[in-house]
Amino acid sequence: MTSGVAAAEVATFAARPRGLGSLALRRFLRKPLALSALALLILIFGAGALASVLAPEGWDAINLSPSVIHHSPELAGGHVFGTDWVGADMLVRTLYGIRTTEEVALAATVLATVAGVLLGALAGYFGGWFDAFVMRVADLVSAYPAVVLTLAALVYFGEAYPRILILVFAGFMWAVVARVVRANVSALRAHEFVEAARALGASDLRILARHLLPNASGTVIVAATALVGQIVLIDATVEFFGYGLSSSVAPSLGNLVADVVKFKFGLSNDPAIAGLGWWTWFFPGLVLVLILVCVNLVGDAVDAALNPAG
Repeated sequence: MTSGVAAAEVATFAARPRGLGSLALRRFLRKPLALSALALLILIFGAGALASVLAPEGWDAINLSPSVIHHSPELAGGHVFGTDWVGADMLVRTLYGIRTTEEVALAATVLATVAGVLLGALAGYFGGWFDAFVMRVADLVSAYPAVVLTLAALVYFGEAYPRILILVFAGFMWAVVARVVRANVSALRAHEFVEAARALGASDLRILARHLLPNASGTVIVAATALVGQIVLIDATVEFFGYGLSSSVAPSLGNLVADVVKFKFGLSNDPAIAGLGWWTWFFPGLVLVLILVCVNLVGDAVDAALNPAG
């Protein structure tokens, strides 16, 4: 009889995430601004993912014809975003910039989330010395501003490449996810449904995977959404200081803006970018701002949908 009650309790609690997820989805779908932001974000990231299809000539294609170099935007001439000082089409470079930026941001977010969930779940469930060790490392990583850590790592590695940036961002962003997962798992492990599952013979791995982590999925989703925006912003910041990806290695939204803005503010004396028109920085900068705004709007809406009382 006791086993039957325990089984019913475990099944009831384990079913909660699915029901809560459906309610959260309905709340999210009732937010038109967030839906619009999500649609725009998918459109931007989709265009970046299909950059090689939409612009098969590649990001490094140039045209040194005097009639093409530094041409202002026009619909009829085929250069909707204009061209830069070597005749490169700014729409093409912006598309490939989106691709690089989203690759770095999404890949780093996935790695940081996986590492954070794993370490946070184990620390919160088992506690003891492992919990203390993981949290002290997370405290150490979180003690320094993310931009400073990124700059220090890039100076150490030398020339930056997308893979290096992904590893650098994931190397300290995991702490954000680990903290929230550890807090959730630590609070839930003392509940009766965990004891009931253990009494029924469930292993620690099964309890974590089937009962604890699904109940922490909401906070993980919110944290991961916030990470995407943070990584995009930090990436653009370090590229402004000249330590991120170079536009000669791979164009990103950050370095496309930085190349021009650094000259405008007297931070570069490269004569090649003197007198550049507004279109050489405006369109990549606009897309960068749109990504950040959309990510924040979607993240806030997801948080509100999952935590309506908060």
